[in-house]
Amino acid sequence: MRLRTPIALLVLACAGCGKQPAPAAATTEGGADVVAGLLQKLLDAKPGDVIEIPEGKFSVDRGLVLRASGVTIRGAGMDKSVLSFKGQKAGAEGLLVNGDDFAIEDLTIEDSKGDGLKISESQNITIRNVKVQWTGGPSTENGAYGLYPVLTKNVLIENAVAIGASDAGIYVGQSDGIIVRNSRAERNVAGIEIENSRNADVYGNVATGNTGGILVFNMPALSQQGGNVRVFDNKVVANNHENFGAKGTPVSSVPAGSGIVINSNDDIEIFGNEVADNATANFIISSVYSTGYKDQSMNAQFDPYPERIYVHDNKVSGGGDSPDGLDLKALKLAVYGLRGRFPDVLWDGYRNDKLAGGPQICLRGVNGIIDADGPGGYKHPKKDLKPFDCELPPLSAVDLKRG
Repeated sequence: MRLRTPIALLVLACAGCGKQPAPAAATTEGGADVVAGLLQKLLDAKPGDVIEIPEGKFSVDRGLVLRASGVTIRGAGMDKSVLSFKGQKAGAEGLLVNGDDFAIEDLTIEDSKGDGLKISESQNITIRNVKVQWTGGPSTENGAYGLYPVLTKNVLIENAVAIGASDAGIYVGQSDGIIVRNSRAERNVAGIEIENSRNADVYGNVATGNTGGILVFNMPALSQQGGNVRVFDNKVVANNHENFGAKGTPVSSVPAGSGIVINSNDDIEIFGNEVADNATANFIISSVYSTGYKDQSMNAQFDPYPERIYVHDNKVSGGGDSPDGLDLKALKLAVYGLRGRFPDVLWDGYRNDKLAGGPQICLRGVNGIIDADGPGGYKHPKKDLKPFDCELPPLSAVDLKRG
């Protein structure tokens, strides 16, 4: 199962983050004063401050920065308080935050030049009733990430919306202690992505119209490896959008039509989801070797193989009828014929032969699996479900320890 193009490492850099933005014209009467006041409050913020953004649409032409802990940013409601960066001239994000005990709620960030909301090296983060979107439709020119906590601890994202990101709509990376719930990701390359992160619960969300619905990824050369992730009670339907990610980015290799994708991750439990009509496969389990990386790109500590994966008790239908990419199209045709379709689970077949007991990929309630035989060049795919008829202990719920 060759994913579409080689993957490059994430670059966690912030160009121009230290520069304070200047006020710009606003689309609401008196908006210039609101923007000027917001900039000053962000600059002067101290623990305990609540920064209010009134109802209206306000145009900001430079990235906003908050570098203080214990601050809350609160709008009048999603779609009521809108920060528009459509004319953004400077700054790598719409809003960059570096501070603990931070909360943001009830507002929309749209059309930022880069990421919509980035929160870095912080802990005890709450993102509630926040929308990030690009209003011009899916485009490689859109910002990479909508909601983007990275190198964080104890993160709650709830009732959020992400639309049009050229990488991931809702993304949490290199973090520990994560809940993403009751949110919606639509028309992004990756709808929701948990990458190199530990102890995450992703539930009650809707991912539809993306290239890939929900991704649980491990990539080499980052600060930590992920694991212990539960994905449950989500609706992951019809994620068949053409991949519009920038070449060389991690998600540019994700085939259109990917439902839930697990890549090089261990201790993952997928259950209680409605997964349907994802044209490549409803579930994809893969190794980093299917993403274009070569052996020398990984150090000895990185584990490239997905292990202890438990997929069970999901409601699954449709999908697998029109895989993306020549390799996958040829594989489907060779194994299932012109009118056939992939089964619910597509596995690239890479495994650690030195691991006692095998990869422990356990499947219950699926209509089948295809082992694509990636190591053998896809020459000897297998369809036997029996080796995957097993159970694993349930993972523990995530407890966000605050304070």
